Amino acid sequence: MTIKNTFPVLLLFLVASACSTVKVASDYDTTANFESYNSFAFYKPGVDKAHISDLDKKRILRAIDAQLTAKGMTKSETPDLLVSIFTKEHERINVYNSNYGYGWGWNPYWYGGYGQSVSRTTEGTLFIDLIDAKTDELVWQGMGTADIANLSVEKKEAKVALIVFEILAKYPPVSE
Repeated sequence: MTIKNTFPVLLLFLVASACSTVKVASDYDTTANFESYNSFAFYKPGVDKAHISDLDKKRILRAIDAQLTAKGMTKSETPDLLVSIFTKEHERINVYNSNYGYGWGWNPYWYGGYGQSVSRTTEGTLFIDLIDAKTDELVWQGMGTADIANLSVEKKEAKVALIVFEILAKYPPVSE
């Protein structure tokens, strides 16, 4: 592996350690032969339905392309797998209660007080569906949920790459 090839991987791990975690999960058809899938293409009708900006779609598709290619798959006009995406977004509200030393020392009200803070974060979930091109059946689905705040373009690129990396780390599934 050359330094040129190592740098993007190193950058991804640095971003991964600096960013908040991504919650991932996957599900798959236990009867599917994942070793037989060697090529992929994006399923345009599915991608077009994703309710996100075209710029974010491009970021996601580039990241998926890079990850599947890194796994030895090739993009093809006659693919084994069709890749579709969809997204969901919701607001998460966190309420933090604090009690600053209530009842310390000789006076039960010394440093006493009660505080409450509320924070709102937007969480987004990306679903990646892999569909058998011959049978037109879903064979694998991965999902990743992460905070998606207002990020700069560079941070957004890195965040999308991290989310896709974490989701596709579970593909192909490993038998237990």
